[in-house]
Amino acid sequence: QVQLVESGGGVVLPGGSLTLSCVASGSIFSINAMAWYRQAPGKQRELVADITRGGAAKYMESVKDRFTVSRDNAKHTLYLQMTNLKDEDTAVYYCAMNVWEHSDDTIADDYWGKGIKVTVSA
Repeated sequence: QVQLVESGGGVVLPGGSLTLSCVASGSIFSINAMAWYRQAPGKQRELVADITRGGAAKYMESVKDRFTVSRDNAKHTLYLQMTNLKDEDTAVYYCAMNVWEHSDDTIADDYWGKGIKVTVSA
């Protein structure tokens, strides 16, 4: 089993910055793609950014040029640096990872963190 734990959320003023982290622990051989999702009150969960093992990143349109996703493969850690935060960024943020638990596995499994709240408010 693999556990993902997010940290770094909180309350921030509009225009402010936060950096989220997500650490994976447990039975891990290798991690493929990692991603950040978010779910605002009353809305569906949406993909914010994802990053391949090699570091290729993609972003949803509304966060391009404001958010930066990165990862540390040795530490099994995913980051999301968020700048110039706006009210509409308020949401619970979830990390997700596609994990090979053993070298002889035939399929990688998806794991999710429990989420961390980010509130942007004056």
